[in-house]
Amino acid sequence: MGFVVDASFAAAWMLPDEQTEATDAVMERLTAAPADVPSLFWHEARNLFLMAERRGRFAPGAAEAAMLRLRRLPIEDRGSGDDKMVLRLAATHGLTAYDAAYLALAVGAGAALATLDRKLAGAAGRENITLLGPLAGP
Repeated sequence: MGFVVDASFAAAWMLPDEQTEATDAVMERLTAAPADVPSLFWHEARNLFLMAERRGRFAPGAAEAAMLRLRRLPIEDRGSGDDKMVLRLAATHGLTAYDAAYLALAVGAGAALATLDRKLAGAAGRENITLLGPLAGP
């Protein structure tokens, strides 16, 4: 079964202080099937790595290196998403359109979702989407 990964989760793969057994286990799933992402994922990842560099969590130049590593992973860009579904999910669950794009992709594909965002995880649960990672629960 495929899965959708959000930028917060992918950032944990690249930021050593955020890696856990649960995030590593989801990365291992990439060997079986690529993760799907909406196009905005790449912009969010760039910003997360840039902010990590500015805040001293990454050495200078490490943001670019992290993007190169991320681009080498089997991650499939699935476009901007279905406007109607993104807007409906954002309104229903009080999400940003950005976060709703990940949820819409998971709902549309019947796929699991890997996120570290608690609000998005809660919305996914209400949409009967399987969660992967530390927020998946017992």
